[in-house]
Amino acid sequence: MTATLTVVRPGALTTVQDTGRRGHAHLGVPRSGALDAPALVLANRLLGNAPDAAALETTLTGCALRPGRTVTVVVGGAPCPVSVDGRAAAWGAPVRVPAGAVLDVGAVTAGVRSYVAVLGGIAVAPVLGSRSADLLSGLGPAPLRAGDVLPLGAAAPQPPRTDLAPWPAPPAELTLPLRLGPRADWFTAAALRTLTSATYRVSQHSNRIGLRTEGPPLERVSGGELPSEGMVLGAVQVPPDGRPVVFLHDHPTTGGYPVIGVVAEPALAAAAQAAAGTPVRFTPG
Repeated sequence: MTATLTVVRPGALTTVQDTGRRGHAHLGVPRSGALDAPALVLANRLLGNAPDAAALETTLTGCALRPGRTVTVVVGGAPCPVSVDGRAAAWGAPVRVPAGAVLDVGAVTAGVRSYVAVLGGIAVAPVLGSRSADLLSGLGPAPLRAGDVLPLGAAAPQPPRTDLAPWPAPPAELTLPLRLGPRADWFTAAALRTLTSATYRVSQHSNRIGLRTEGPPLERVSGGELPSEGMVLGAVQVPPDGRPVVFLHDHPTTGGYPVIGVVAEPALAAAAQAAAGTPVRFTPG
């Protein structure tokens, strides 16, 4: 009989994510996948899962789940309270959840996104080689709703070699290394200086598509528009309001607003955990 998890409380936004579906941008399909990929991989490592096993990504308010049989889970990423049938349990380390008990992943105490990994992984059907939910295209499983039942995969034959590991803290200030281009010449010299000297803040309107910022607008040399062109993960697009938007994993694969620079992918995990109001600085990189 297939092991399952039943969703008791879906939280504000909980989705199934793995390491994403690569290689389909030419079809208009973004990568998707866990925004804080190192957190997903570490949670899986502590269970002995494959690094790319699918897990749950929660947003701010966590979720609650009931397993149909006894399971082992790790809750990591953004720190949050964890309980099993009302009793406090460990965050960031393996926890045994008996059959029928309720695993409650609470609201974050810092950061934005927690990850709930289960021994064997979440075994929803893959689409284009990934089990990830893509909120832009609608590919993959829909965001969780109360009553949803999620199948689990088989446990790995080898047990994990460690059951405890350090977790990075969510950023108090987000520093994003920026390589200028390809459309930096669409902006004034003053705008380029502002971009790398001013302090922006994470907007509450940020989501899996992009980290939106609040701060001084960037002035263009001209007000013309570009034909749509390809967009990459980490592209910093500047819409008409002049405030930079850093594209995250569910970003569109094309766009017509100029890209002033690109943030290197390793810096984006911290961006995924930067709560609204967090200071943001772009540094030449």
